[in-house]
Amino acid sequence: MFYASDGDWIETLAVDSSSEFDPVETLGSLTRAELFHHQLASTDAAAETTHRLTVVAHEPYPFLLGVILREKAIPNRLELRDGVLNGVVTVQEWENFRTLADTIQDQFGRFELRSVNQVDTTGAPLGAGQLGRVLRNELSEEQLTVLRTAHRLGYFDVPREASADDIATELDIAQSTLSERLRLAERQVFDLVFSSAADSTASATSDDGHPP
Repeated sequence: MFYASDGDWIETLAVDSSSEFDPVETLGSLTRAELFHHQLASTDAAAETTHRLTVVAHEPYPFLLGVILREKAIPNRLELRDGVLNGVVTVQEWENFRTLADTIQDQFGRFELRSVNQVDTTGAPLGAGQLGRVLRNELSEEQLTVLRTAHRLGYFDVPREASADDIATELDIAQSTLSERLRLAERQVFDLVFSSAADSTASATSDDGHPP
């Protein structure tokens, strides 16, 4: 998950399901989330199907990930299963963890410490607005304008509220120009999101394949 701005987060989710799962229908029933990308990651006929989703979500405060980041902890993994949210986080000092635990207890009413491991390095915490700053640095002004306008007009909504023609008209450019800029911008966003997610997974996994 990456904080964008104004309470909006870009979230990459892995969804394991033993029954039929329709991401468009599921996300369409949520008022503060929209599906940005969906990929079928794996299919095991005898067990579960894994879907990878990229979602733009507006998360109200308090939001667990926001609490973790505000306390300068690194979220290595968050997993929701059977109504229980389990997390693996890295903190630099034990006192930082105690503060985080107290904050989670106060904000959400329940906290249970399962295990503690000591690691040699902690990496760098995700700063507020990190992905937003990266996108502004990596995308051209034209690409940012196309994405911002498409999002504002509802192009990414489900069902879609605006067509490519609507966006091209709003920006006073040809539809072919719009399509090229939009494809390049989306590709750039996906490259940033998925490469960042892969880097985070690699740094959060020890040599034996287990989270630190």
